Amino acid sequence: MFVFQLLYSGFTDLLVLNQQSWIQPWRFVSAIFLHGSFSHIIFNLFALILFGLILESIIGSKKFILVFFASGILANLIAVNFYDSSLGASGAIYGILGCLTILRPRMTVWVYNLPMPMFIAALIWIGLGIFGIFNPSTTGDIAHLSGIAAGFILGFLFRTRFRERREIRYRINLPEREMRNWEDKYM
Repeated sequence: MFVFQLLYSGFTDLLVLNQQSWIQPWRFVSAIFLHGSFSHIIFNLFALILFGLILESIIGSKKFILVFFASGILANLIAVNFYDSSLGASGAIYGILGCLTILRPRMTVWVYNLPMPMFIAALIWIGLGIFGIFNPSTTGDIAHLSGIAAGFILGFLFRTRFRERREIRYRINLPEREMRNWEDKYM
């Protein structure tokens, strides 16, 4: 899609999320696959590959596609009410992040060159999104927050089935006297 955007002027206008989306509902889906710049698509692909592969390995391909599209469409349904136009997979990717946060909250991720649990990273991303709403830019912070909220909801729905399995640690208690006898005999 990005190549078509580069090659054909007007291609983006046919599929971008805007007020015409209410009468052309395919835009709620098509806008997910459009990007505003090379760096925009690279950042989205990086996050999709990194976090998407982890989530897909946990919940499977079908549920992963559900998370991606449900989060992306919900983010677009909300974003269209706040922005003149919008595009990108960020809402869907934030949905992946939200779902992964619920399913693997203690998983270590690197954010801004610091290792931290996934739930702390999610709090940082939410904080930045809230900050971004009050300091407008070209970033679709409302779409990001909507996507992560959708991911949280889906994560809670999947949680009982894909719960993180905790390691069971067994401790063997041996009397000290027996250990000393063994040491004297074999050491």
